[in-house]
Amino acid sequence: MPRLSEVIAALDALWPAELAESWDAVGTVCGDPDAEVSRVLFAVDPVQEIADEAVRLGAQLLVTHHPLYLRGTTTVAASTFKGRVVHDLIKNDVALHVAHTNADRADPGVSDALAGALGLRVVRPLVPDPADKDGRRGLGRICEPERPLTLAELTARAAERLPATAQGIRVAGDPDAVVRAIAVSGGSGDSLFDDVRAAGVDAFLTADLRHHPASEARERTPLALLDAAHWATEWPWCELAAAQLDAISDRNGWGLRVHVSKTVTDPWTAHAASSLDSTGAPN
Repeated sequence: MPRLSEVIAALDALWPAELAESWDAVGTVCGDPDAEVSRVLFAVDPVQEIADEAVRLGAQLLVTHHPLYLRGTTTVAASTFKGRVVHDLIKNDVALHVAHTNADRADPGVSDALAGALGLRVVRPLVPDPADKDGRRGLGRICEPERPLTLAELTARAAERLPATAQGIRVAGDPDAVVRAIAVSGGSGDSLFDDVRAAGVDAFLTADLRHHPASEARERTPLALLDAAHWATEWPWCELAAAQLDAISDRNGWGLRVHVSKTVTDPWTAHAASSLDSTGAPN
């Protein structure tokens, strides 16, 4: 079995820390570099439910997309929920490693996995990484469907192929509009509207779209918007990342057992649709 330090080195090669945003907190949160690793669990959120799952599974390494401590802390006391996660992981010999915006910018990265889940062909990054001479790394992806789709068809595909959440898919635009090019970005994407407009795409699928940026984007262009749950747009990366580590394990003869959590950690648990009349106005 490999040591934790060997597995972390492989993960760092996939998602180099230098690709992360300056405000981000990526890398190993806890874990003994000399400990042996036989089982790994991938998940989006390092919440208590996922920590408990890692312990039940007998994993020695939990890899999450979201950081546990994004803004730093002065305590890991078990009286706090994040401190309890740290205590439970350490007591059960489970290391925690985070790949966040470095996984967003990687090739392949979070948005490649999102595009793959939707059956879209990736053309190029939405916001290229200037240091990448091959032009494949960066934030978001510009994609094409296998054939032109109506917005209604694209919406139905997203609802069917992304993990189910209470939110589902919110849409802005003419359902009969034709989509030939689409920008996708896993996670919160409304900071990318300028780049999306410059790309000249027909639609933008992302998460966490706020009222004012979305309204302004719709007023400026006929751009269609698809807003999925944050967790749902990033979960496909867990499957991609697990497959990447699995391949590394096979090449090195490590024999790792690699798992993806199917626990839904999206914070929203229910959705009640508003009542609309035949014109789409509230009753």
